[in-house]
Amino acid sequence: MRTATLGPARRAESLAAMADHELDVLVVGAGVVGAGTALDAVTRGLSTGLVEARDWASGTSSRSSKLIHGGLRYLEMLDFALVREALKERGLLLERIAPHLVKPVPFLYPLQHAGWERLYAGSGVALYDLMSMARGHGRGLPTHRHLTRRHALRVAPCLRKDALVGALQYYDAQMDDARYVATLVRTAAAYGAQVANRARVTSFLREGERVVGVRVRDLEADGEYEIRAKQLVNATGVWTDDTQALVGERGKFHVRASKGIHLVVPKDRINSSTGLILRTEKSVLFVIPWGRHWIVGTTDTDWNLDKAHPAASSADIDYVLDHVNSVLAVPLTRDDVQGVYAGLRPLLAGESDATSQLSREHTVMHAAPGLVVVAGGKYTTYRVMAKDAVDEAVHGLDQRVADCVTEDIPLVGAEGYRALWNARARIAADNGLHVVRVEHLLNRYGSLSQEVLDLIAEDPTLAAPLQGADDYLRAEIVYAASHEGARHLDDALTRRTRISFETFDRGTRCAREAAQLMAPVLGWDADRVDREVEHYEKRVQAERESQLQPDDLTADAARLGAPDIVAG
Repeated sequence: MRTATLGPARRAESLAAMADHELDVLVVGAGVVGAGTALDAVTRGLSTGLVEARDWASGTSSRSSKLIHGGLRYLEMLDFALVREALKERGLLLERIAPHLVKPVPFLYPLQHAGWERLYAGSGVALYDLMSMARGHGRGLPTHRHLTRRHALRVAPCLRKDALVGALQYYDAQMDDARYVATLVRTAAAYGAQVANRARVTSFLREGERVVGVRVRDLEADGEYEIRAKQLVNATGVWTDDTQALVGERGKFHVRASKGIHLVVPKDRINSSTGLILRTEKSVLFVIPWGRHWIVGTTDTDWNLDKAHPAASSADIDYVLDHVNSVLAVPLTRDDVQGVYAGLRPLLAGESDATSQLSREHTVMHAAPGLVVVAGGKYTTYRVMAKDAVDEAVHGLDQRVADCVTEDIPLVGAEGYRALWNARARIAADNGLHVVRVEHLLNRYGSLSQEVLDLIAEDPTLAAPLQGADDYLRAEIVYAASHEGARHLDDALTRRTRISFETFDRGTRCAREAAQLMAPVLGWDADRVDREVEHYEKRVQAERESQLQPDDLTADAARLGAPDIVAG
């Protein structure tokens, strides 16, 4: 079983190794595209490094709708190539690359007009299914079906009777986006990539016109490194223009940020056995099953304020509630909202004033000799973006390089997952856990669950759930720090787990317990534990305050009231 342990020692070793020898490829930015690019490069046999200023997936890639989908609404825009590409990737992720992380999810589309709408929408969904099966990657999902109003209300009793005349049901897929990126990074490291988070690029090194490396500041140990590479890849998403400015290159395109917010509500607030997809005047709204919760979103509005901490305003929350309540028999209220998160989409600018119409396709180019920029795109097609970025970088390498192989590379934890799932009752009995706990571990770590179980074998107290966040075991917090590169409490509660938006208290009740679990792994003393907890509580307080503000400007100001745990 292939694995990689991204603890504190491995991070220090990786930074030193990157500084010691010139790399073939250095990737800047560890969102899904950057992590995917590092995996693509290293599996072609290239010496590869990956640096991230904050945490894996700390930007857009941890704040999405958690969907792996073909983009059904892009069919309406007649963007068949994008849908075909995304459907192929959806199938690969479900069947081969990450079956432990990517799961089927049903959606109900309520029809509001008799006759023509069923024909129009039904034709689109039928084409969606046909395009998926035509690529040979649709066998893992059921095909769509037409439902009468009575049948639709049995499937989704939450709907108002006057909100639909019938419905269509179809399938897409979902994943935990931040966990997926962390697994991508670990997979790249398992194949030999050197990776380091909390390592900020402060400048680029040039020899004449050519970009030959970067200066990196270690935000944890306050050291500086010069890392040289034959080719660099800028995969910094909504920060693309800022990163290009460090190079002194204006760039041939610009990335525009579009804010999307999501609400998280308890499962019992919406009585349905299926997700929902609803039309809005601008885009679509999803109601997505998420364990013991629903995720409801999203918005699509221009954002020109702080990129690191986009804030959800009161107006954003009202927008989502108003639209979902238009079809619910029992409306949601502010009191039902358990969590809120906001993220920024990196859209290629210049094609439309409306952010929902900006391109979801990606662009790759050599912005300067030695520097490749990749931007745009959507989460589902990250692997294609990564392949295109490495293909472009290869043009600048004076050596023969193998073709992309990531279509056939399972992520760590995928190997043996299905066999372990079949044996989950035995695994539970052998480890003294309830089978539901084992299922939870398998769907988060796959075959790497054994590493979590080994921690429990060494310290049985880690088998207990966290107080105030009992979906997660204490062992998972230790594992986040010892194996997954979590450097701070915020990393563990916001991205390695999703406690920060899955509990009404946003994780403050379990914050101290979690920090104390991380402390031995990361060498924290009591004062450091106090600082981590204080920072986390201030962050939650600032987010809550921002969500009471009437607009983006005041919400942004309120959110910035909580400083980062690591000054960058």
